[in-house]
Amino acid sequence: MSSPDPNQKIPGKQAPRSKPEESQPGEELAHLDDAIIGRAIKISIVAGICLAAAATFAFFFWRKPPEKVVTQKTTLSAPVAAVHSSVEIPQVQFSDITASSGIRFVHLNGAYGDKLLPESMGGGCAFIDFDNDGDQDLIFVNSGIWPWKQPPGAPQPTSVLYQNDGAGRFTDVTRDSGLGVPFYGMGAAVGDFDNDGLSDVFFTAIGGNHLFKNLGSGKFKEMTAGAGLGGAESEWSTGAAWVDIDNDGDLDLFVCNYVRWSKEIDLEVGYKLVGVGRAYGPPMNFAGTYPSLYVNNGRGLFTNVSEKAGIQIRNQATGVPAAKSLAVGPVDLDGDGWMDLVVANDTVQNFVFLNQKDGTFKEIGATSGIAFDSYGNTRGAMGIDTAWYRNDTALGIVIANFANEMAALYVSQNQPLAFADEALNEGVGPAGRLMLKFGVFFFDYDLDGRLDILTCNGHLEEEINKVQQSQHYKQSAQLFWNSGPERGASFTPLTAAQAGKDLYEPIVGRGSAFADIDGDGDLDVVLTQIGGPPKLLRNEQSLGHHWVRLKLVGKASNRDAIGAVVVAKAGGQTFTRQVMPTRSYLSQSESVITLGLGKHDRLDALSIRWPGGPVRDVAPLPLADRLTRIEQP
Repeated sequence: MSSPDPNQKIPGKQAPRSKPEESQPGEELAHLDDAIIGRAIKISIVAGICLAAAATFAFFFWRKPPEKVVTQKTTLSAPVAAVHSSVEIPQVQFSDITASSGIRFVHLNGAYGDKLLPESMGGGCAFIDFDNDGDQDLIFVNSGIWPWKQPPGAPQPTSVLYQNDGAGRFTDVTRDSGLGVPFYGMGAAVGDFDNDGLSDVFFTAIGGNHLFKNLGSGKFKEMTAGAGLGGAESEWSTGAAWVDIDNDGDLDLFVCNYVRWSKEIDLEVGYKLVGVGRAYGPPMNFAGTYPSLYVNNGRGLFTNVSEKAGIQIRNQATGVPAAKSLAVGPVDLDGDGWMDLVVANDTVQNFVFLNQKDGTFKEIGATSGIAFDSYGNTRGAMGIDTAWYRNDTALGIVIANFANEMAALYVSQNQPLAFADEALNEGVGPAGRLMLKFGVFFFDYDLDGRLDILTCNGHLEEEINKVQQSQHYKQSAQLFWNSGPERGASFTPLTAAQAGKDLYEPIVGRGSAFADIDGDGDLDVVLTQIGGPPKLLRNEQSLGHHWVRLKLVGKASNRDAIGAVVVAKAGGQTFTRQVMPTRSYLSQSESVITLGLGKHDRLDALSIRWPGGPVRDVAPLPLADRLTRIEQP
């Protein structure tokens, strides 16, 4: 309860009156005046003394020298590669045989000045034994001339098929093959979708994709409409993979879609560089999309199960499609016998689709540690590959990222679905940070039994050096030699003196793939570039290392044995390899497995886990330095 106000009038009562003043004699009034004046003088003197003291204090205070401020400096430094112990790096030369091999292909991107984003993103390739003669032929995916710039009646460019004579010499057989169909192409995926023993080809493109069935005798027939794999005309499809996701013995198809794109959208986005004007740039201002998954019905027909399968991921904040996918790495992450999918996304988080064994997938990118970098940031992911590169149970996932971003090397930890980015410690991060990395893959180029890494690099913008002196449109490839963890960091970046100047000649690199094109057991390389010729590089290694090459043929599983895992032992080492042509960026490597044995001349053990089937030991063991064909029991 509040107390009553003493000045408040109380009803029914009168406020007390003051007493009337009494009259004063004159001298008393004078005395009162003198007292008042005296008190005023005293107050003035005291106030003056106080003011003087305050002024004196202020004078000396402001004249006091300022206190010394100690500045603490924090030194910032770029990432530094891990220190390698002293190792002897093998001398292996890669020689450019593009012209001498008969390859005359030149990629055409249709650029005419508007700088439309797809002009900077194509350039896929694929090794394929389309004629079943045991050697690797080559497909180069072309883009083309934009429809609104196509001269009336002029021939339109197409993708190109080259036939290998077995010694690494190629002949253009496109015209009579049936593959000479014009479209604005991106990449290719090779697989025997109908299990007839002949490799078929799926092309990704802008404005609709294309499926070609291999009829034999060097002939292909387009089956896109009947198979149901064309996709929407508004889609921009990029990477693709044939993979048996339901273990029913035939190949299903996963297709990456990049961004929602049209010429009008591109011009409205209007990416520019200061001092340059309109330029090619990253896709941040383009809307995202969804990838597509098609299940094989076994009769040449496919059903789009993308929504039901759970691969259509939305941005949690906005509800819009979240994917900007460029590449996919199919691999059985948890060893349960069912294929999972790791998707490389550009400027948004990477996806990890864990197979739930019922036709659906669970997205676990964030919880697995693969969605972001070590600081929780997204990166510009391009190409991807997976491998057990340490020759133990740890799985590695390498992702090629944008310029000024280190490549990612996610390695499984104590749990199969827990990964950490070890690119810095493993030696692949700092050395390639400046590069704009597209194609990337694991392969054993020196046949020592350890998987090495090659990246294919090149920028988007021709004039990037005008605004970033550290960047160049044409960039050299990078080769990282796997020295083994017992020798310090696993990977050592090589120089032109150690791998040949032809490998390091700068190009506007995009796709990349490997295969043994000449039957000598080592792995040769092809690199593609935007708006220019590819580069076919022959591996000239002569280290005396032994090798085993395995061609697996499925029966109960898919005919190509895509997804089969081989575990081999030799000289106390264990090698785990997967049959998987889909790797890198928009590209396909050979499906044959190459096991480098180093100085060992035989295998001690070999087992195969066939897709959807049990693990089978192989006996008798394949002999060294030859290709062995193994059929599923």
